[in-house]
Amino acid sequence: MPEPTSSGVAGAAVAYKAFGGTAAAAASGATLAAVVVMLMTPPRNKREWAVGLISTVVSSIGGGAMTVEHFGLHHWAFSTMGLCALGGLIFACGLPGWAMVRWTFAFIDKRRDDSIDEVAKDVKELL
Repeated sequence: MPEPTSSGVAGAAVAYKAFGGTAAAAASGATLAAVVVMLMTPPRNKREWAVGLISTVVSSIGGGAMTVEHFGLHHWAFSTMGLCALGGLIFACGLPGWAMVRWTFAFIDKRRDDSIDEVAKDVKELL
């Protein structure tokens, strides 16, 4: 029977190679952003926890990809330090995602019983 520690490390190395460095940077950046957000603004219930997790991961990956495309940072994926930088960029893009989703749902919840005209008027005043 193989030793559990070395088998686990070997398994992690195989997974890293299978996923590729870029995917690993995206996954780690998105995961860390979700953890930080959940620790800083604890969810009130399980639904909010799920929404927070999903919105943070989606904004991490989507926002990170959009930033890489906009600034042409594809070449970062070819070096170890570049992958670390991509992970940090993806992490930073995920942080505002949870806040924006929370603000949006708070806005909607506050106006739950209002008509569409009243909501449109409120949105127009805000903008």
